[in-house]
Amino acid sequence: MNIGIDKIGFATGQYVLHLEDLAQARDTNPEKLSKGLLLKELSITPVTEDIVTLGATAAEDILTDEDRAAIDMVIVATESGIDQSKAAAVFIHSLLDINPFARSFELKEACYSATAALDYAKLHVSAHPTSKVLVIASDIARYGIKASGEPTQGAGSIAMLVTANPRILIFNDDNVAQTRNIMDFWRPNYSTTPFVDGMFSTRQYLDCLKTTWAEYQKRTGLALKDFSAYCFHLPYPKLALKGLKQIMDKSLSEEQQIQLQENFDSSILYSQKVGNIYTGSLFLGLLSLLENSKHLKAGDQIILFSYGSGAVAEIFSANLVEGYEKQLRTDRLAALDRRSRLTVAEYEAMFFEPVKLDETASTKFTGYENQTYALTEISEHKRVYQKVLAHD
Repeated sequence: MNIGIDKIGFATGQYVLHLEDLAQARDTNPEKLSKGLLLKELSITPVTEDIVTLGATAAEDILTDEDRAAIDMVIVATESGIDQSKAAAVFIHSLLDINPFARSFELKEACYSATAALDYAKLHVSAHPTSKVLVIASDIARYGIKASGEPTQGAGSIAMLVTANPRILIFNDDNVAQTRNIMDFWRPNYSTTPFVDGMFSTRQYLDCLKTTWAEYQKRTGLALKDFSAYCFHLPYPKLALKGLKQIMDKSLSEEQQIQLQENFDSSILYSQKVGNIYTGSLFLGLLSLLENSKHLKAGDQIILFSYGSGAVAEIFSANLVEGYEKQLRTDRLAALDRRSRLTVAEYEAMFFEPVKLDETASTKFTGYENQTYALTEISEHKRVYQKVLAHD
C-alpha cells in the first residue's frame, strides 16, 4: 500500500521584521545575518496568534468537508505548547469541526517531533487504509531581545494530510533514526525562553547528519546520486548549507551537483522569509522545494534529514507522485510579501507583549480582525479561540 502526504498547508504571522532593520537596531553588520545565516525576514505574531491559531489556519487551507469527516486522528507536533496538560490538537480538532470520533494528541521532542508524528500516521493508515491523519507542526520561536537566537526566531505552521494513495508524495520504508542524550538546546518549565549552546548544537546537528547518513547508506545501499533533492531541518538556512556541503559526494557529476544545489536553493526560499519554525522547518523546506524547483518531476526521490535538539535525528525518503504539482500553490512568495512590515520597536512591543490577567485570571484581547482564527480571551485561566475570517 502506498502511504504518504496527500495535501500540505502552511500558515504564518501577518507581520514581518526585516533583518536589515534588526541589524541596524542591534548595531550588527547586516551581512552577518544575510550571509552568515542566509536569512532575510522573520514572521512575527501578536499575542492573539499562537500554535493553535496557526495550526488551524494551515489545516483549513487544505481540508474539505469530506476530509473532516474521514480524519480519525489529529497530531500536533510542537515545542512551544500552550498548556502542560491539554493538547493543542484538541483545540484545533474543535475549531476545524473534525469528526468527533478521532484521536487528538500532542508530541514533543524539540524540532524532531513532526517526523515522529508522520511515522505514527503512516503506521495508523497502514492498519486502517480508509483513514486520514492530520499532522500539524506548529511553533513560535522566542529567544528574547538581543539574544543570540533572536535573528532566527520565526513563527508558522505546516499541516499535512497523510492518506493511502496520496497525491503529493509516497513515503518509503527506509527510516533510520539516532538518539543522543545531549544538552544543546532546552527550555525548562520555569523558563519562557530556551537555553542554547549554539556552537555545540551546530556541531551536533552536523555530526548527527554525518553519522545517520552513513548508517542510512549502509542499511539501504543508496547514495546521494539516487536522489533528486535533499531537504534539511532549517534552524537557519546557512547551517543546512553546511550540511549539504558536508555530505556532497565528490563522485557525483557536475550536473548532479548543480541540480542538488539548485534544489537546495529552492528549498530555503520560504524559510529565508519566515525564520525558524522549529517542528515545521524541515517541512516548510519541503514545501518550498516542491513549489519552487524547476527540476523536479513525478517519480523523483527526495531525501529528508530531521533533527531535534536533545537530540533525535532521522533520515527518510519519499517519491513524488504523478500530478503532485496540482496540489500545490504558486503564489506563496507573493503572499509573504504582503505581510505588514514592523519597525524594531513595534516588533519588540508586539512579540514580547505580556498577558495581563485580572483578579479572576481573565482578559480579553483585541486587534485580531485580520486573522483566520484568534485567541480572543482568557476566561478564568481557560483559553478561548474563535474563527474570525471566512476562508478565501
